[in-house]
Amino acid sequence: MPHEADPIKKLLKAIAAGETSAEAGFRQLRHLPYQSMGFATLDHHRTLRQGFPEAIFCEGKSDAQALAIFARMAAVEPVVLATRVTPTLAAKIRRRFRAAVYSSAGRTVALCRPPLTLRPGRIALLSAGTADLFVVEEAKATAEALGYRTMPFYDIGVAGLHRLLDRIVQIDEEADVVIVAAGMDGLLPGVVGGLTGRPVIAVPTSVGYGTGAGGIAALLTMLNACAAGVAVVNIDNGFGAAILAHRILAHRLPARHYSAGLSGELDGGGVAG
Repeated sequence: MPHEADPIKKLLKAIAAGETSAEAGFRQLRHLPYQSMGFATLDHHRTLRQGFPEAIFCEGKSDAQALAIFARMAAVEPVVLATRVTPTLAAKIRRRFRAAVYSSAGRTVALCRPPLTLRPGRIALLSAGTADLFVVEEAKATAEALGYRTMPFYDIGVAGLHRLLDRIVQIDEEADVVIVAAGMDGLLPGVVGGLTGRPVIAVPTSVGYGTGAGGIAALLTMLNACAAGVAVVNIDNGFGAAILAHRILAHRLPARHYSAGLSGELDGGGVAG
């Protein structure tokens, strides 16, 4: 049965088809639109309202709490995304969910089960330096879990501007939204914003020497960029950048469903800079 964005509609169809009993359906409805776990209250209607399930921010949670939330989400959602995942927690999740994919660079775990949603639009991901990769990889994992193709370009900061200029035509012609992560002086998003007509989402990173102030300097540079059409998210917030890109792209052509894994159609657009 094709995946429905609305879990109630999916449940009612299952009951009508005889795949779920009325009693089992009632038990599931008790947990909609949200479910209390005592230490957490899960928002099961996030997909219905916003087109993507609630993500699990693992920082500050115990491994037991994060794993319990992951399991509850996996019971009702075809896609589960956890961010700020430690290697120890990732190992625990993957022991229980063999299909889950861990990105050590992005500190994410994604469980994406077919049929998956493939959305129109391609998101370019630029990092000013290799040290900014942890933010770009979080954005990449989020964008691909959402169903978008990605185009990563690594280490093309303004200290060697020719690296960006060699790629800007491809970015402008093939990408629909551009996410740019930069620390230090945070100049790259403003430069990209002046060279492309695509929406640019700037992500300041906490990378830099003392006066970078943990990303504050980059944040202020991006907020004061003179290039038009540059939006700024919080420091190190690759997840938020990908969600904003999704909001920009979501009302274009309808999404479609497919049965292949992420390593097929979605990864084909990757370009290592």
